[in-house]
Amino acid sequence: MTEATRNLLEQHFDTAFAAPDGIAKLRELILTLAMQGRLVEQDPSDPPASELLKEIQAEKQRLVKAGKIKKPKPLPPIKPEEVPYELPKGWEWVRLPEVYFGIGNKQNQIQKKDYLERGLFPVIDQGKNFIAGYCNDNERIVKIDRPVVIFGDHTKKIKYVEFDFVIGAEGVKILCPYHAVFTKFLYFLIQSFDLTDRGYARHFKVLNEKLVPLPPFSEQQCIVARIDQLMARCDTLETLRKEREEKRFAIHAAAINQLLDAPDGSAWNFIQQHFGELYTVKENVAELRKAILQLAVTGRLVPQNPDDPPASELLKEIKAEKQRLVKAGKIKKSKPLPPIKPEEVPFELPQGWEWVRLGDVSFSNDSGWSPQCLREKRSNGQWGILKVSAVTWGKFNPDENKALPSDKDPRPECEVKAGDFLLSRANTDELVARSVIVEETPEKLMMSDKIVRFRLPKSMNSHFINIVNGTEFSRSYYITNASGTSSSMKNVSRQVMAELPIPLPSLPEQHRIVAKIDQLMALCDTLEKQINAATSKQTEMLNAVMARVGG
Repeated sequence: MTEATRNLLEQHFDTAFAAPDGIAKLRELILTLAMQGRLVEQDPSDPPASELLKEIQAEKQRLVKAGKIKKPKPLPPIKPEEVPYELPKGWEWVRLPEVYFGIGNKQNQIQKKDYLERGLFPVIDQGKNFIAGYCNDNERIVKIDRPVVIFGDHTKKIKYVEFDFVIGAEGVKILCPYHAVFTKFLYFLIQSFDLTDRGYARHFKVLNEKLVPLPPFSEQQCIVARIDQLMARCDTLETLRKEREEKRFAIHAAAINQLLDAPDGSAWNFIQQHFGELYTVKENVAELRKAILQLAVTGRLVPQNPDDPPASELLKEIKAEKQRLVKAGKIKKSKPLPPIKPEEVPFELPQGWEWVRLGDVSFSNDSGWSPQCLREKRSNGQWGILKVSAVTWGKFNPDENKALPSDKDPRPECEVKAGDFLLSRANTDELVARSVIVEETPEKLMMSDKIVRFRLPKSMNSHFINIVNGTEFSRSYYITNASGTSSSMKNVSRQVMAELPIPLPSLPEQHRIVAKIDQLMALCDTLEKQINAATSKQTEMLNAVMARVGG
């Protein structure tokens, strides 16, 4: 390694600590430099790798003669165009299967159902845990006379094993290097490969197509020692970084908890004074958003005005308006909703607020229809059916639609209008019953049967209802009352939606709350943009250092 490379690598340790994926990239860089012969100085007195290839060939012949391995098929010579970069003097390019032989067979293998929690012999499989379980059957043991490398055919997991073991399940490939190859060098070498992820398909064939840069044996040992040293520094960096982040999360969690519990503004003052330290990660901003919503619906985000009429007066207005609409034949008379029980109330409300159900403060609710649609979006004034994704992500997205075939008659009563409050009836645990307010929409877009619409009176701020629907206690209510056995697809009925408990303030306070939330959410948006900008800058610096070291 040259002095310039060493200095740049040292600089990279500082840069890597700041960048989000810096330490992972640093590990990649260390392995790249190692396999290019740039991590340690070459010793001209070392026997060249060409001598190792002769030793490997002689060992192969001995093992074949002893019946320990089958005679391998000759591998094609390496063409000049296959060579990715120039190697130091004394190194050789070889194909990976030249430097190892496989050991173990199905007699050494046990099924996952037969793993023991404790036992005499460790089980090694292709899973993420180094030891997957134990086995007591000594006839299953793979006995090794040198360390080996395990490669997961499906998972690409790589393990360095230096003890006897039992093979777990299938997909475990055991690479036993010839004596001229230092096992841990082979381990790091395979780690340095960038194997395309084929999902749960097999990767071993792709691995065996790789070329291997083979240095002299003593240099292999020096490279491994240097990698171990640098990886230990990476481990230390990761520990320090984790401790720093945990401390930051703990301080933020304490501030948020105090913010939610304290009657005064001291916690909010603390958060404002320490924005720079607390909001360097998006996770903390997400928690701040949740806290803002919680404060809003518990009546602690804006001060109450004693001159505001109580929410009970608002309920009387809504009830009277409903009766007028029923009498005029514009809506159907709805069945009374059950009164809210004490155990349904998650928190106390300020004076003048009321607990009501969503159905109490809406005129009606309906859902759309789901005919067989075309795959493409509607165009040129066609009718279209909205997909669930149009109402899932906090903002109405009319582009998420499918065109209605020309041979099907539209249903204008399902057409979405500006001001509609829309919810998704079917979705994942996290997204079911998520909602949006339709600010404006192109004509001729209809709800699907997985979208539910509640029509709210003008005496309500629909954005306040949308805010309540997105809070943690509303999410908990929907998850508790959703049907469906799989978390990937839950269903919430219109009746369940109508019975959602709503903490209701007066209309003037609804307006103040919505305005304050808009202001604070804009602040959160700014914080996230700043985090993204800082992250991009750190990544740019990281990539610049990597390019200088690796180039």
